[in-house]
Formats: sequence, C-alpha cells, structure tokens
Amino acid sequence: IQAIEMRCYRKILHISYKDRVTNEEVRAKIQEAIGPHEDLTIVKRRKLQWYGHVSRLSGLAKTILQGTVKGGRRQGGQRKRWEDNIREWTGLEFGKSQRAVENRGKWKKLVAKSSVVPQRLSRLRH
Repeated sequence: IQAIEMRCYRKILHISYKDRVTNEEVRAKIQEAIGPHEDLTIVKRRKLQWYGHVSRLSGLAKTILQGTVKGGRRQGGQRKRWEDNIREWTGLEFGKSQRAVENRGKWKKLVAKSSVVPQRLSRLRH
C-alpha cells in the first residue's frame, strides 16, 4: 500500500519517478504542501467500516455491494470488486465476512487489525 501512497503523492506534486526524487523528499514536500495528515491507509479502514455497516442493513446498497444484481462482468481484465478487497484485506471468504459483520465488536477488531500497514523488510533492517 505504501507504493500506492507514494504514487498518489508524486502525482499530486507532479513529480515523475524519472526525476530521481527520493521518497523521503516527496514526503517532506507533501508535509510542507498540505501539513499534518493521515496516511492514505485511512481509506482502507473506512472502506472496511462502511462494508460492515452496509452489510448489517437490508436495502439497495447491500444488494449492489454484494453483487446480487443480474448481469455479468464485462470482457477483458477485470477491475477489483469490493468483494476482492474485503477478501484480500481480511483474509476471509465472502460468506465468512458476511457472518463476521453481524458481530460488531469482532468486526471492529478485525477492521483495526486489517487496516494496519505491514512493515517492509528494508525498514526493519536499519
């Protein structure tokens, strides 16, 4: 996820990877430009929270989110679905995640655990 975050920062600042600007310099420029901010991992946490919220309801949002609307996916390389993100971040299959959201306390702990960004090995060596 850190690579995605850096890509976003570089895009905001119009800095190409070809410009040979280090990630530390990019972070410093972002800090200077927008001040203190939360990492982009907040998006992951909020997406998991919203998924849990909608999955406990019944309505159009839940129907759309679960993909139970008739029709197929288009040809070619497929975009990630909500289901794909939830499976990747929580490690739970779709059916198990549906049962997990029913217990708000457990889901809240799972969201907290899943939205932590793992440390990269290169950082652990220093």
